[in-house]
Amino acid sequence: MPVTPTRRSVLAVAAAAGADLLTGCSSADSGSSSPKKGGTLRAAFPGAGVKETMDPHAQRQFVDIARHKAVFDKLVELDSTLRPVPRLARSWSSDDDARVWRFELREARFHDGHVLDADDVLYSISRILDPDAADHLAKNSLSHIDLSNCRKVGRRGVEIALTRPNAELPSQLAMTGTPIVRDGWDDPKKPVGTGPFRFVSFTAGRGFTGRRFDDHWNGAPHLDEVRILSAETEARAAAVRSGEVHFAHEMTPTFARTVEHNSRVRVVATRRSGVQGFALKTDRAPFDDPDAAMAVKLLVDRERLVEVVCAGRAEIGNDVYGKGYTYYPEGLAQRERDVPEARRLLKRTGLYNKKVTFYTSTAADGFAQAAHLFTDQAGEAGLKVEVVNGPPESYFTDVLGKGTVTNHRCGAMTIPTYISERLLADAPQNATAWKHQDFDDAFTAARAVVDDDKRTERYRSVQTTLRDQGGLVLWGHPEWLNAISHTVQGVKEAPPNTVDWARFDTVWLD
Repeated sequence: MPVTPTRRSVLAVAAAAGADLLTGCSSADSGSSSPKKGGTLRAAFPGAGVKETMDPHAQRQFVDIARHKAVFDKLVELDSTLRPVPRLARSWSSDDDARVWRFELREARFHDGHVLDADDVLYSISRILDPDAADHLAKNSLSHIDLSNCRKVGRRGVEIALTRPNAELPSQLAMTGTPIVRDGWDDPKKPVGTGPFRFVSFTAGRGFTGRRFDDHWNGAPHLDEVRILSAETEARAAAVRSGEVHFAHEMTPTFARTVEHNSRVRVVATRRSGVQGFALKTDRAPFDDPDAAMAVKLLVDRERLVEVVCAGRAEIGNDVYGKGYTYYPEGLAQRERDVPEARRLLKRTGLYNKKVTFYTSTAADGFAQAAHLFTDQAGEAGLKVEVVNGPPESYFTDVLGKGTVTNHRCGAMTIPTYISERLLADAPQNATAWKHQDFDDAFTAARAVVDDDKRTERYRSVQTTLRDQGGLVLWGHPEWLNAISHTVQGVKEAPPNTVDWARFDTVWLD
């Protein structure tokens, strides 16, 4: 189970993970810009209890992804604009149809001394695509890889063949659940990667320790060690204020306000780092009728949700994911609240004065608050809502089947990845149960277009269909708030799941 939200719990977590906590942080030279070697950085993330894992292909929670990022590398990562950038792959190219891709590998070494080669890449892809591995997150998005026709090319090349054209393959190889493992590796209890930190210890729901890998291909980290701990919101807040941890991930707007004048803590805020919203089940009544879903989109008060749930630290959403990212359909009129029209649609669809179930949880800060605000707003239009609370540790899995309305959030990822992972008929995280073959076909055709401008226009059409007919009510694009001690240097603003997010090999302690 996740630790309880107390200051003492963070101490206990670190001890259980084999950490010897330092007694406070030095305040000397906190403004230094010159990297320093040494020290142990302690970072606290929201925990997921016994569901946490060191299997990099089964990662779902941010705490898992951060631990895996310390130990493993991907072929490709995403920059702050969600464009692919080289990591273990130094370069890539495709044929004219974007059906065969070639990646050139760096000279990189695994922690056990093995030098990265094409066999490691091919094995990693085959492991991700293992039909018996239901928890391998990228399996669906990469299912069009034709393993039988993938091959080594020369000393450092690997050719990846596809069953259909895909101009987005490099970006998909940067998505969650795609780190490269050594050929034949299959023991999450003994993770061996090419990442900047060697594995030392891990206890699910408690903590992880990694030690500097001096032979990392991108240079050795400045730190001696990194310790990534699991802790709930209040525990993270108390620990970073007191200096018991140096980095606290995913903090609330309320916390950011309380430390505005605290010289020992700084908040690193990244704009538009994902989305907050509601998911309506579209495969069953009442939201199998697009007019019923539209009624909800019109009754929500987006400005009020942003003001209350995000304390104003968000941009208003327009029922489209990825504001500011590549392929976002600019120029769409902002959807405004229209209670009379929402009421008319509720009556037309038979929903007026009827009740729907909102399945919520404390799995993320603001979820329950947003659910109750939605209940009030829906009541103004004549829709009754029953709020049901679910367990936080399983909420993001439970919402795939439970509730007529649920909370929805997503960190940063490319728009095509978001669609393929959350909105195709067989998508593993299809919380709206949106299943339309014509939509899937249109998206697949768009992704195959090699010309950037033409592909962008195709994606615009796909997203407009979702906005008008789908079950996503995306009301805000919040800032991503992380807190760091004044002793930490080198932390960059970065959306979640991008190359500089949760990146501890380039930070140092003063």
